[in-house]
Amino acid sequence: MNDYIAPAAPGPAFLLTPEQIAGPYFRNPNLIRRNISEGANGLPLLLRLNIVDAMTGTPIRDALDLWHCNARGAYSGWSKVNPDEEVDASDIGAIPRTDDDTYLRGGQFTDKKGTVRFTTIYPGFYAGRTLHIHIAVRIVSGTNYLEERHVAWVGQLYFPEVASRSVLSAREYGGRKALALNNEQDPYYASMRGAASMLKVHSIGRDTWEDGFFGQMTIAVDTLAASAQIKPEDFDKYTV
Repeated sequence: MNDYIAPAAPGPAFLLTPEQIAGPYFRNPNLIRRNISEGANGLPLLLRLNIVDAMTGTPIRDALDLWHCNARGAYSGWSKVNPDEEVDASDIGAIPRTDDDTYLRGGQFTDKKGTVRFTTIYPGFYAGRTLHIHIAVRIVSGTNYLEERHVAWVGQLYFPEVASRSVLSAREYGGRKALALNNEQDPYYASMRGAASMLKVHSIGRDTWEDGFFGQMTIAVDTLAASAQIKPEDFDKYTV
């Protein structure tokens, strides 16, 4: 008689996308919008992000916040901070606000397929970092974007080196004193599994990258988790 072999326990539908630090420039501008560029100079970037439950693979219909620096490395709200000088990049609120600008920030609800799209520009860099975009997945109740402040996941999205080299050669990104780090040189990319948060990027134009880029990624999160990177009280620190 053959020995009975129990079937293997099912594994997660997706590997959890690793979290990254929120950085010092998180704020809560209460802006629900798809186009976050506000006319900022830079090469266009169209983003399509799919958010799924890592345990089941099902789409997540919740809120997503996104923020990043402009072509010169400056963040809205901190526009007067010199991006060519390294700063304390570890904690929310580590750097005092300098203004009330809101460029390159915004949030949306995902659709029934767990998809959200943003129109923005390809980010530049600031001293001590590679090119990246910050993102947070917020679990909400009902249709009120501000009703629930449970942040399940905080991450950073990274770019392929070949695309970033083309972008940094463009006029809007040049003339900097600081040099951009490549991904492997970036301490957070290296220590927090940044390779797992690499966008798939291709140029929009067939023959040139000057028309901009399209980037996409699937992000798998634990909807029951509460991220330690952004706490509920952090939403009250810098609200416009």
